[in-house]
Amino acid sequence: MNAPLASAEWSGSCGVDSATSYWLGRVPYEPTWRAMQAFTDERHADTPDEIWLLEHDPVFTLGMNADRSHVLAPGEIPVLQIDRGGQVTFHGPGQLVVYPLIDVRRARLGVRALVSALERAVIEYCARFGIRAECRASAPGVYVDGAKLASVGLRIRRGGSYHGLAFNIGMDLEPFGRINPCGYAGLAVTQLSALGGPDDVAQVAAEFAPLLATTLARA
Repeated sequence: MNAPLASAEWSGSCGVDSATSYWLGRVPYEPTWRAMQAFTDERHADTPDEIWLLEHDPVFTLGMNADRSHVLAPGEIPVLQIDRGGQVTFHGPGQLVVYPLIDVRRARLGVRALVSALERAVIEYCARFGIRAECRASAPGVYVDGAKLASVGLRIRRGGSYHGLAFNIGMDLEPFGRINPCGYAGLAVTQLSALGGPDDVAQVAAEFAPLLATTLARA
C-alpha cells in the first residue's frame, strides 16, 4: 500500500474469508484509490481479503459514466473522475468510508449481494440507536425518511471488489448542496449524528466492522 495507508490504528478479523479490517484514519482520496487498484491488480488466489475503514479529505468523485452537469458549483473542492459506478458524491471528514477488497469469485459473492451486505450493515447499525433506515431497490444506498444517509458504489476488476460505502456520521453537509447527490436534483442528505447516533467516526468504524463481518457472512 502507499505510504498514507501504511499505519493502522486498529485491526481485527472481519468477515469474508477471514478478511482483516484496518482503520486508516484520514487519508487523501487519490492515493487511496490508486492503492486499491494496485491491491486488486497484484492480488492472487491466496491473497487475504481486507476491509479498509477511513475518512477522506474533501473531494467530489464522479463515476465512470457520470454526467458532469450534476456538479453544480464545486468551488475549492477538487473533482475527480474515477472508475466506480454511479454518479457524483462528496467525501469529507466526518464521513466513514468503507472499502471491501474482496475476492468475490473465491467468496462466491455476487455484486448485488455485496451491495446488500453493505446496506444491511448500515441499517442494522442505525437500529442500535432506534433509527429506522431503509434501502431502495431502484437507488442503491441507505435512507432515513427519504434523506440519504449512506451511498454505495463498487468496481469489480479481475474478480476483486474495491470502492464501497460512504456513511455520513458527523460532517459538514454543505458540499452536498453543490451537487445533485448521486444524480438526483434536490435529494436531501442526512447523517447519523443528526438522527441521534454518535458523531465519532473512529468509534463508529470500530463498532461497524464486526457488524459488516456478520452481514457479509450472511450474504
